[in-house]
Amino acid sequence: MSNTDTEKPGLPQGKNTEESSDDLIPLGNQKAKEESTNETPSKLGKVKQLLSQVKSVSSGIIAKLPGGNKPLYRRPLFWLGLGVSGGIVAISHTVWSIDRTLPDKSELNVVVREQTLTIKASDGSILQQQGEATREQLELNKIPDNLKKAFIASEDRRFRQHHGVDAQGIGRAVLNNLRSQNVVEGGSTITQQLARILFLKQEKTVLRKLKEVRLAQKMERELSKDQILERYLNLVYLGSGAYGVGDAAWVYYSKTVDQLTLPEMATIAGLAPAPSVYAPDRNPEAAKQRRNLVLQRMQEDGFITAAERQAGSTEPINLKSSLPKRLQVEAPYFTTYIQKELPKYVSADVLAGGGLVVETTINPTWQKAAEDSVAKILRNEGRWENFKQAAMVAIDPRTGEVKAMVGGKDFGKYQFNRVTQAQRQPGSTFKGFVYATAIATGKNPYDGYEDSPFVVDGYEPKNYSENFRGWMNLRDALTNSINIIAVKVLIDVGFEPTIKLAHDMGIKSPLKPTYSLALGSNEVNLLELTSAYGTFANVGLHTEVHGITRILNRQGKEIWKASYQPVQALDPESSAIMTWMLRNVVEDGTGRAAQLDRPVAGKTGTSDEARDLWFIGYIPQLVTGVWLGNDDNKPTWGSSSSAASTWHEFMEVAVKGMPVEKFPSRPKLEGRKGTIKAERVKPNRIVNRPIRQSEDNSDDSDNSNNRRRSKRVSSDNSDNSNNSDNSDRPSRRRRYRSRDSQDNQQQQQQDDTPRRSRRRYQQQNDDTPSSSSSSRRRRYRSEESNSSDSSSRSSSRRRSRRVESDSSSSSPRKTQSSAPESNSRSGSSDSSPTQSWRERLRPSESSSEGN
Repeated sequence: MSNTDTEKPGLPQGKNTEESSDDLIPLGNQKAKEESTNETPSKLGKVKQLLSQVKSVSSGIIAKLPGGNKPLYRRPLFWLGLGVSGGIVAISHTVWSIDRTLPDKSELNVVVREQTLTIKASDGSILQQQGEATREQLELNKIPDNLKKAFIASEDRRFRQHHGVDAQGIGRAVLNNLRSQNVVEGGSTITQQLARILFLKQEKTVLRKLKEVRLAQKMERELSKDQILERYLNLVYLGSGAYGVGDAAWVYYSKTVDQLTLPEMATIAGLAPAPSVYAPDRNPEAAKQRRNLVLQRMQEDGFITAAERQAGSTEPINLKSSLPKRLQVEAPYFTTYIQKELPKYVSADVLAGGGLVVETTINPTWQKAAEDSVAKILRNEGRWENFKQAAMVAIDPRTGEVKAMVGGKDFGKYQFNRVTQAQRQPGSTFKGFVYATAIATGKNPYDGYEDSPFVVDGYEPKNYSENFRGWMNLRDALTNSINIIAVKVLIDVGFEPTIKLAHDMGIKSPLKPTYSLALGSNEVNLLELTSAYGTFANVGLHTEVHGITRILNRQGKEIWKASYQPVQALDPESSAIMTWMLRNVVEDGTGRAAQLDRPVAGKTGTSDEARDLWFIGYIPQLVTGVWLGNDDNKPTWGSSSSAASTWHEFMEVAVKGMPVEKFPSRPKLEGRKGTIKAERVKPNRIVNRPIRQSEDNSDDSDNSNNRRRSKRVSSDNSDNSNNSDNSDRPSRRRRYRSRDSQDNQQQQQQDDTPRRSRRRYQQQNDDTPSSSSSSRRRRYRSEESNSSDSSSRSSSRRRSRRVESDSSSSSPRKTQSSAPESNSRSGSSDSSPTQSWRERLRPSESSSEGN
């Protein structure tokens, strides 16, 4: 049977689904369907009737119009309507397109121009500005009323009435310009001018004018009249590099705005349309005419009386010009450093957009003190000790903020920043990291080493004095800066632990694993070295050094903020022990010229042939580093004592009003466990030689005298240090003290060379009792300087000191010794010498201190 013959269940036989669908509709629904079908034709008929009526009416109207009997495309009104409607569409599209290119609502609240950069100190004062920047940003209530009224009368007489664009003002300007046959009045409102200043270029095009109009209307909706006027008065260019009324008052009259007279206010207000044309310093006659016109308009608008106008118009143009304040730069080395740091914190497109305000960490008072200290040391000691450059940086060790930075002298000639760019050998200041590693491995400060002739893998370190002291503990070795013991300590703790700790504490420069690392042969810069010593001051916590606290965009919104977290680089106990040891360097060792009326810790450093003179010192609240030397790396005749005294000069000012804080107390030394694992270096060959008497004497009397003198100085320092430190070896101490006593007796019998005579003459003067700290400081500086002067010259004649570059080298024996670190007194002379020509020309100590 086929499918067509199959009956579907549930349906009547002989009918398909379509045919039976009507049969299934209930009777009531079927009736409703019929009624709706009848209503549809009637509705359609009504619509057709209405359309025909509209057509007949419109046809009748069109027929009555001119040309009604013509086709549509030949009728003028058709094309007129088409043109009007098309124009409306075109204008709407143009406005829409322009609005798309304009700043949005959130960007209208800007307060600075594009392409500007303002760098501020920690107290909000301006250090430097670049671009079209306003130095004197004034609040509206700080601007005199007459000055505000002068600008309104001159630039926008209906400023309070319009909504961004003044059609009446445009018509009046056109009429006045036609009458005078010149452009004497502009149609732009103050709001339009502000929009052009902040967001648009100065090209004279229709598109730019349309943008200006739309921006002015948007700004009027978002800002109050007072806000618009305040921004305009602070940003308008008024010639001679002056942006804003505050700058103009200074540039033309060397006054603040509240000191200006009415004619002076009118003169400044008259500059806005064309600063180059109406500049009173270039075109005084044109400036006078423009001033009088502004006074006339002020009278017409009821701002001043006729008498005031008359009096103001008769006054001559009296100028007292000054350079724009925005061209002044404070702390130029620091601001240059900040500009180089900016790309780390903001993207290139943000920098290109400009308008940034950078808030920094610099303390203006401390910055001035640092600049004065650097200038003083270069003016005085620099001439006699043959160094021509100096650098200083001060850092808050708890926050890592740079508080003062001086990168050299005379930034106009030498833009090179010796704090951040000069890589120099740190000398003995690097010993701080070597000894810190030793303490962190568990060593006791009273653990001792033998100071004796020593050669390791062909490298032979030497003390500056070229003598040996025998057994010394770590504390005394650091206090007196003994080179041989520093190398032995480095071998015991290892290269890698020492290098890692130095990097963790703040050293950024690469460090090579060589024996000379202990003596500071690897170059670093002053900023990282000072920052690393700040870790000692902060109980082992290191905070990344930085100079920027916040960066604001043109709208005054914060786009970056410093949030550096301290990291534990050295355990607190080891840090406290190192501070205790470094305090002894200042109290009884090579850094005594840095003493203050509070606890101080620090380390001196001198590289080969005194090419670099260092002192890095700290109190709990501040760490400061000083470097002295020459850019061409020439040797100096000075010593690290000069750096320490420069540190003292600055810190005396910095600590004024600063509460005295104590360093952490020294922890218990017995039973300490190390926090760093030592990785002892395994040299291929070590040669230890005993101390022989012949090594302390020489046929060259000059060399012998210098060695004995340096030995006596260092021994005196050692004896002055805490006697309890050496109680475990009294016999050795007495033996070396006896030898030093013999050296002192021999020294008094030496012949009087001019350089020794000058030294003894100064020492006799220094032996005069004095209770003032400044006289003690001068004495230490004089003694160290003189000792270094003779010693460095003689040592350069008798040996060539070289820095090892590879610890595994098999080359012939190499030697290295740091320059003088001791500033102890050398003993008095028995006769008054004849002064040399250099001594007779040198100013007295008292005069040097007074400069």
